[in-house]
Amino acid sequence: MRLVAASLLLVSVGFTAACQPADVADAQVTSTTRSPTDGTPSGTTAPSAIPSDTPTTPVQPAVAPAEPAASPVAAEAGPAQTAAPTALAAARLLTVKGRAPMTGYDRALFGQAWKDTDRNGCDQRNDVLGRDLTGVAYKTGTHDCVVLTGVLADPYSGTTIAFTRGQATSAAVQIDHVVALADAWQKGAQQWDAATRASFANDLLNLLAVDGPLNDQKGAGDTATWLPPNKAYRCAYVARQVGVKTTYGLWVTPAEQDAMARVLSTCPEQLMPTGSSMVAAAPAPAPVVAAAAPAPAPVVAAPAPAPVVPAPVVQAPAVEVPATVTYANCDAVRAAGAAPIRPGDPGFAKKFDRDGDGIGCE
Repeated sequence: MRLVAASLLLVSVGFTAACQPADVADAQVTSTTRSPTDGTPSGTTAPSAIPSDTPTTPVQPAVAPAEPAASPVAAEAGPAQTAAPTALAAARLLTVKGRAPMTGYDRALFGQAWKDTDRNGCDQRNDVLGRDLTGVAYKTGTHDCVVLTGVLADPYSGTTIAFTRGQATSAAVQIDHVVALADAWQKGAQQWDAATRASFANDLLNLLAVDGPLNDQKGAGDTATWLPPNKAYRCAYVARQVGVKTTYGLWVTPAEQDAMARVLSTCPEQLMPTGSSMVAAAPAPAPVVAAAAPAPAPVVAAPAPAPVVPAPVVQAPAVEVPATVTYANCDAVRAAGAAPIRPGDPGFAKKFDRDGDGIGCE
């Protein structure tokens, strides 16, 4: 009886185990992990009695989440453009020295007045009038060069001036050397060659059509001694002086630099104007290679020249020298019909050419 009962019990247990669901059997297996530091198990150890025929589910490797797409990198900008220096910064870089003496100064040392340095067929005076005036009418047959009439919005006074070419009217509008020739002479131009001085005197950057009487008032003044009455134009005026002096390497006096900085500090973003017509130095000529000398031609004796009979000398009639001409002022010059008057003209005096441009009583 006992043997039969034991056999029945074993059959019952085997049947029960065979009937268990697969997921229950699998749940008895507990994965084991190792401590990353000492290698000891950190999970629960699986039972030692696992039927050899129990299928095991292979562990699938963990799949890392996809990395987010990298944000596109903006293309790097090219090299930063070097900003043009402001007039204030440039003024502070000018060489500072004392004023040299006027010894040896002569307007003629700056070359022909109103020379056509840009070779456009028109002298610089008319170029400036055509540039700065509006409503311009030109003289017929001059290829739009000689200005007869126009209207100037005068930067120095802030007023409007009607210009009419003529001995009695041209002086209402004059062409100012923003950096006066005499001022340049005292601040570096004495060391220049003739070509550089002529370029400076006719550089469009340094020339400005302005009110005639105010140009006379300015004379050879620099920023420390004269500024335009029109305060709205002072920044542009001083910036132009800084631009000219920077271009030609002229120095400034301490008082002049202080005055420049004082004006330009009110407009620190003011830039220097461009458009200098400074003539670049001519390139060095190419070396000349001497050609082989040709064989000399046979020398043929020339016939003796005929005797030269001197022409009779005729005594030229004596030329009567006119009496010395003098004028008290520009009004007298204009009344005599001699305006504009230039060096070498009868009656010319330096007092008639206050701006030193070689033309008096304009």
